Amino acid sequence: MADTSGAAARAQGAPMPRFTFDRGPAAICAVIFIAVALVIAQAVNLHQMVVYLIGGVLGLALYHASFGFTGGWRRMAVERRGRGMRAQLLMIAVAAIAFIPLLAVGAPLGSPIVGALAPVGVSVLVGALMFGFGMQLGGGCGSGTLFTAGGGSARMLVTLAFFVLGALVGTAHLPMWLTLPAIPPVGLGAVFGPAGGVIVTLIALALVALVTVVIERRAHGALEAISAPTRTGWPRFFHGPWPLVGTGILLAGMNVVTLLVTGHPWSITFGFGVWGAKIAQAFGVGVENWAFWNWPGPARALHNSVLADDTSVMNFGILIGAALAAALAGKFAPRVRVPIASLIAAAIGGILMGYGARLAFGCNIGALFSGIASGSLHGWLWFAAAFTGSLLGIAARPIFGLDGFKKK
Repeated sequence: MADTSGAAARAQGAPMPRFTFDRGPAAICAVIFIAVALVIAQAVNLHQMVVYLIGGVLGLALYHASFGFTGGWRRMAVERRGRGMRAQLLMIAVAAIAFIPLLAVGAPLGSPIVGALAPVGVSVLVGALMFGFGMQLGGGCGSGTLFTAGGGSARMLVTLAFFVLGALVGTAHLPMWLTLPAIPPVGLGAVFGPAGGVIVTLIALALVALVTVVIERRAHGALEAISAPTRTGWPRFFHGPWPLVGTGILLAGMNVVTLLVTGHPWSITFGFGVWGAKIAQAFGVGVENWAFWNWPGPARALHNSVLADDTSVMNFGILIGAALAAALAGKFAPRVRVPIASLIAAAIGGILMGYGARLAFGCNIGALFSGIASGSLHGWLWFAAAFTGSLLGIAARPIFGLDGFKKK
């Protein structure tokens, strides 16, 4: 049953919950957010500062809506509730409607743009399976790890650290994985034309959504009701929670903006590999001799400042934007005491996600969201393999004292 306390309070003229926030942390986060923006503008250029600000908006939205793939997939698997997954599917659909035609044009604003297309093969299959398993142990996907770590979760900082390590190791092994069977990238827009590619993508997404509806209705008799918000207007904007559907549409729009501003869709995990490589270099590891870091894009990212890397700068924006959102919501309270078994799960999950994302050409954002929205067939393989891995990860969670499948 829906929680109608907010609606009842408005009907009876009772005051809505007051808007409070952590003034100290909010002020500090705001100053840091602005300072980093100015540093990027000074050290690189205004364009790069805009990329950082896009990340900030993403961090604010992700945190206030708790918009992560891990929890939504686990609710579907454990509770047979699909509202979170359907919001994700809608987000991808909205982005695809814009992405596929824009990619067909090639340079809608004068500068060339490229989609998130990748080969379809063993590397994606194994990598996505590992990623799905790891995200259920780590407690967050690529975007989820960033916004929860930024929001003050000490456990997710552990996941993030090992995510970076796994991504670095993945760059060492990716050339070997690419020798295994695969077919070249397949773009649905190229196969069926822009309109056909959009239609095929929307039909496929709708079928997946329909499956979640059927499963939920069979398990509960009806779809989950949406609770009435306890806050409205500016208090809800700053405090949350933001609606899943509205936030999904916003994230889709921001991914379109990212495509037009940076020339490529939103991605996350390439930045983690760059961070890991630069840290390794600082400790004398010759990553510049690895095959991956001699490919044009990675070599450029390794040679230049981390502030010149679009993915890294957006990740910084997400982290700091989420921290600011948490402070505005009055929820910025880092937890330091975490059970050791949970920390071990976070470390294992982080390594698996980092390594798996490199093999699979991205995470839930770069491969699933941006991949399917770009019309890439590899995004669908990623989805199937990662969801299967997620089911295995949920089954393994109790080993580390985490909630798994409910016992009948």
